[in-house]
Amino acid sequence: MKKLTAMLLALVMMLSLVACGSPASEASKAPESQAPASEPAAPESEAPTEPAVEPITLRIGYMANYASLWGVLSAIEQGCFEEEGITVELTEFGDGPSEIAAMEGGSIDLAYIGKGAHRLCILGNAVIFAPSSVHTVDKVVCMPDSGIQTVEDLAGKTIAYNPGSSSESTFKNALAVAGLTTDDVTAMSLGIDNIVPAAVSGTIDAAIAWNPYSGQILQQVEGSYEIEFADGSTNISSWICLPSYAEENHDILVRFSRALYKGMDWGSQEANYDTVAQYCADRTKTSLESNQLQLGDAHWFNIDDLKSGLADGTIKGYYEGMQNDMLSGGNIEASDVKEDVGDFVLFDVMEEALK
Repeated sequence: MKKLTAMLLALVMMLSLVACGSPASEASKAPESQAPASEPAAPESEAPTEPAVEPITLRIGYMANYASLWGVLSAIEQGCFEEEGITVELTEFGDGPSEIAAMEGGSIDLAYIGKGAHRLCILGNAVIFAPSSVHTVDKVVCMPDSGIQTVEDLAGKTIAYNPGSSSESTFKNALAVAGLTTDDVTAMSLGIDNIVPAAVSGTIDAAIAWNPYSGQILQQVEGSYEIEFADGSTNISSWICLPSYAEENHDILVRFSRALYKGMDWGSQEANYDTVAQYCADRTKTSLESNQLQLGDAHWFNIDDLKSGLADGTIKGYYEGMQNDMLSGGNIEASDVKEDVGDFVLFDVMEEALK
């Protein structure tokens, strides 16, 4: 009985231990719902990307000469427009007024002009958003037997010029330097495409035109030559658009100008002159040599010229001088003169594009 009682007590104690151990054992296990969740993998960092620019196509008017094409072709060939998402479509015109008429008709968006067509900017037909080049020496192409050696010798001669363009403003400047008026000469107003044939036919004594037309006369009329004169006037060339286009497309003008300035900066380097001349020759279907002859026609602006010129007022001064020349030459009336050339020159576009 004693042995049986001892065995029963031992059994009870074992059962008690098991009963006490079970809950402790279960408690030592964390419930599945409380198991620590694994941290989600951090996403790989991505390099910030610049927002893609909206691709655009711009229809551009130009004239078939080095001065008109040097900057825009440099920008095309060096991929500057591609960087801005711009596709350029080029259309040739004979003169600036024709380009402005085409813009008004909706066939082109932007255009290059020489000095003469700046008159229409002063009158409000167009606005300037980028300078291209400047020069202060003008030329008259003289026929072999004309006897013209100075602008004073234009008296009594038959002079061909193209109205409304830089040809006309140069013609009037030449007369002013010589102390002459149109009454002292026989002024022959011709379309630019008719000036070379007039020279070849021998019906004129002199012509006032720009390259490539002046160069064609020199090539086709044996013995023809140029005389130079300077009257202190400013002969600047620019890029323009309609005022309404500028109001609606400020950002596009900045993008175009930014690309254009990069092309100009490259093309204005002497080491690249011959390459740019070849670009122009290919586009105009003229000889490399004829384009190389035009390299000395102007000072070709680079980015430093434009930045410093905007900062110190030089660029503004060019346009003020041009307006004064237009007034003194009778191309505009005193009532047309703008007190602030910023009325027709978009300096804000220039500055933003050069940042």
